[in-house]
Amino acid sequence: MKAHTEYLVFETPERRALVNVTEKLGAIVAKSKIKEGMCLVSAMHITAGIWVNDEESGLKQDLMDWLERLAPVADYRHHRTGEDNGDAHLKRTILGHQALLPVTNGALDLGPWEQVFYAEFDGRRRKRVVVKVMGE
Repeated sequence: MKAHTEYLVFETPERRALVNVTEKLGAIVAKSKIKEGMCLVSAMHITAGIWVNDEESGLKQDLMDWLERLAPVADYRHHRTGEDNGDAHLKRTILGHQALLPVTNGALDLGPWEQVFYAEFDGRRRKRVVVKVMGE
């Protein structure tokens, strides 16, 4: 089995954002020269996640609104540490931090509407995502 690792770097100007990374992931898979295997995409920060869904503005806003209802900006015990991002940690927990995507014939093998997003819940600083393509 072969493996290829790269990192995506983000510094969103907004505190919360969804960034479509599908094309970047496709380029990494192509560069890996792995024909059959898996592509692991994992946010390396505890206030960011990975989401696979449709590139549709209403759905993306619905997701962010739903996460806000489940984990609203509030006064969390976590804030006693001097932080103010307790909601961001909870939103990441709800959404998830990684996705495992199939690679077939040297390309991401996604469904007809599937796109991959980096989900930021406490932006305005540098963060990374690890992309690891594994297979033959």
